Amino acid sequence: MALSPLNQRRWRNFKANKRAYWSLFLFAALFGLSLFAEVLANDRPLLVEYRGEWRMPFLKFYAETEYGGDFRTEANYKAPEVQCLVVTGGVVDCFDTPDEILAAVAAGSYQAEGFEKGRVIWPLVPFSYNTINDLGGKSAPSAPDATHWLGTDDTSRDVLARVIYGFRLSVAFALIVTVLTSALGIAAGAVQGYFGGKVDLIFQRVLEIWGGTPDLYVIIIVFSVWQRSFWVLILLMIAFGWTRLIGIVRAEFLRARNFEYVRAAKALGVPDLVIMVRHVLPNAMVATLTMLPFVVSGAIGSLAALDYLGFGLPASLPSLGQLSRQAQQNLQMPSLAFTAFFTFAIMLSLLVFIFEGVRDAFDPRKTFQ
Repeated sequence: MALSPLNQRRWRNFKANKRAYWSLFLFAALFGLSLFAEVLANDRPLLVEYRGEWRMPFLKFYAETEYGGDFRTEANYKAPEVQCLVVTGGVVDCFDTPDEILAAVAAGSYQAEGFEKGRVIWPLVPFSYNTINDLGGKSAPSAPDATHWLGTDDTSRDVLARVIYGFRLSVAFALIVTVLTSALGIAAGAVQGYFGGKVDLIFQRVLEIWGGTPDLYVIIIVFSVWQRSFWVLILLMIAFGWTRLIGIVRAEFLRARNFEYVRAAKALGVPDLVIMVRHVLPNAMVATLTMLPFVVSGAIGSLAALDYLGFGLPASLPSLGQLSRQAQQNLQMPSLAFTAFFTFAIMLSLLVFIFEGVRDAFDPRKTFQ
């Protein structure tokens, strides 16, 4: 679909801001990769070739018995016995000397009747965010090494895997909260500013009461009583975050509703909804988009703060706030602190630069040079 002349001008203005343009490119690449976190970081193989058949264990459950083992539970692909069964096609007993058999197969000296060599293809990071790793006698948290590129946390989980999954979770959480709170805030501010009078007066009194509620404490109290959940936390964040844009949108609508073209549209019988959306809202978008970076960063910061305090997402989910808490509790391992700091700094900086470019793109006073 071809862009309209107005949107073409906005896109040219956005591209003219090189910092915003390259930030969008880099952020889209990082977030796009994180959407495939299961392919990048997983404790189950991407592909397994067993007796000429290709399987995808990261998508489907395969019991150990399907590889010639004894148990009906999911195969532990990191166990030498299971690797031996896969590599040899299950034609030998791999439960006595699996390491020796694997070494012989790797050296090309293994011979057996019916032997058909299989293979296991692992992700780039062979750990998931909740994988408890064997550190070989080292204490947790451990420093970065060739196996764990960013080290492990205090429960022996790979930090890089948790950063990949945590980045996706934090950005998705912030975008969902920002879109929904912005939609509610813009709609409420538009109604309040456009109609004014008693509508504006009643809204203002409601906002004064609602704005005085300590949202962080309410969320902590709610999660002290109810079970923590991703969607419940989103609903609570929306319930207390929708008021942030009302003041700006209200002021813009109060100013624009007395413009000549708005009065002319009213005189011609144009419906109020059409006037609000088509004629007044574009004027309010510049000021609104100026605040969006703070809404996004505020959502990420609130999630991190709640997770840091232990009242955010369930402990079973990957969280950058939990990583910050572990960095504070394990000062002897500075790699945790550096990882948390640079992850937040890069993520928030890119988002601020992107929305800065979006703001300039929607500003009618900005022209492409």
